[in-house]
Amino acid sequence: MTTETAGVQGPTELRRVMGPKLLLLFIVGDILGAGIYAVTGQMAGKVGGLVWLPFLLAFVVASMTALSYLELVTKYPQAAGAALYAHKAFGIHFVTFLIAFAVVCSGITSASTAAKTLADQFTGGLEVNGWVDGPSSSGTIVAIAMGFMLLLAIINLRGVGESVKFNVVLTLVELAALSIVIGVGFYAMSRNGANLSEVVTFTDYEDRGLFLAVTAATSIAFFAMVGFEDAVNMVEEVKEPNKIFPRAMLTGLGIAVILYMLVAVSVVAVLTADGAKTVGENSEGRALLEVVSQGAPDFPIDRVFPFLAVFAVANTALINMLMASRLLYGMAKQGVLPRQLGSVLPGRRTPWVAVAFSTLLALGLIFYVTRDAESNVVGNLSNVTAFLLLCVFAVVNVACLVLRRNPGDAQKDHFVSPWILPGIAAILCVFLAGPWVERDSEVYKIAGALMLIGVVLWAVTYAINKLTGTADSEFKDVEQLGG
Repeated sequence: MTTETAGVQGPTELRRVMGPKLLLLFIVGDILGAGIYAVTGQMAGKVGGLVWLPFLLAFVVASMTALSYLELVTKYPQAAGAALYAHKAFGIHFVTFLIAFAVVCSGITSASTAAKTLADQFTGGLEVNGWVDGPSSSGTIVAIAMGFMLLLAIINLRGVGESVKFNVVLTLVELAALSIVIGVGFYAMSRNGANLSEVVTFTDYEDRGLFLAVTAATSIAFFAMVGFEDAVNMVEEVKEPNKIFPRAMLTGLGIAVILYMLVAVSVVAVLTADGAKTVGENSEGRALLEVVSQGAPDFPIDRVFPFLAVFAVANTALINMLMASRLLYGMAKQGVLPRQLGSVLPGRRTPWVAVAFSTLLALGLIFYVTRDAESNVVGNLSNVTAFLLLCVFAVVNVACLVLRRNPGDAQKDHFVSPWILPGIAAILCVFLAGPWVERDSEVYKIAGALMLIGVVLWAVTYAINKLTGTADSEFKDVEQLGG
């Protein structure tokens, strides 16, 4: 991320410290995390043993969108992301605001998903090690999730800069945790005899037919493939970005999908599709923990695995809440949200009101989706994240095509997505965001309510700005939107 530049005249330069290896690890670490833990059980409930296929299809759509991001980030190497591209393509301030606030909301819902998944993993670890008597109550899990969100707020308030070395450590932890799942899965297959017929068996649990079931599962799987777009925030700190970025981003996506497909095979091989579906319905984010527990009962791996998963999931939540609070701060400084959101702590220089506001939204989300004991908390929150980002990605893909009309903006040797691929990617993103995937109605209610909060805040700010004549509610410097 960029550092605060309010009051500084002229361009500022960040130190370019990231080479190809560090950038690749950053991208892999950002993609891996809460997604694979949160959605695998849900997907098994849609397509049975074909749970690997939605990951592959989500990878295809994500990669096509990544090509658009690569074209734009090498053409406009500023760390402002989707809002910058929408603003340059369409020049409509309210559209820019909607895209920016949608990204904020996706970060908050993603972090809330991660918090609930972390609570599931943590309590699962306590149970496996015999440190608590019996399964934890839903109230305990919710309390842990909310407590974790408050802890993130405290960390955020203390000021957490982008630390590449710290990200490398967490990425290695994430890789270790998923490698354990894959290793246990293949160990179980070798011990019990490798019968992979289950992996290619489609089970139509919801009577949708193969096409609609796979489509629904792919829209869920998309939550596990996001994160690559965060890398654009590092462009000003990457050496030779036009040369390094394309290879690193596509390699990172490739590594992630290979790991995800191997994990999916392991889940089905150990639990069977019916078992994975049952875990997804009853324990939400614990499908991978069940694989480790059941696949290698003679080894104590399951006693350690949940706590490795906690680190992986926590990394996702921290990155997303940092991004959300900084974007809120940036929009407040631009005069399109209440200026109070731009307030900073005198000593720490951290945006305390933006942090508090984003944390309150996250706590409210967790409370809202857990008020019904029968609701699929992780499923609804992860689906909101995927829905919001699919809408953002559709706009980014269209912006990529529009901005091709401005060849004069291009940097030397910038990347170009092949042919009309951005248009195809936009259509696919809209398709996966559509109502035909039959998301729970709660998903649209949550997404709509979050965006309505943003629109109301924008309208109030616009009215105050007009009455006082202090601003015109237009973005002054979108390049500095990330704070």
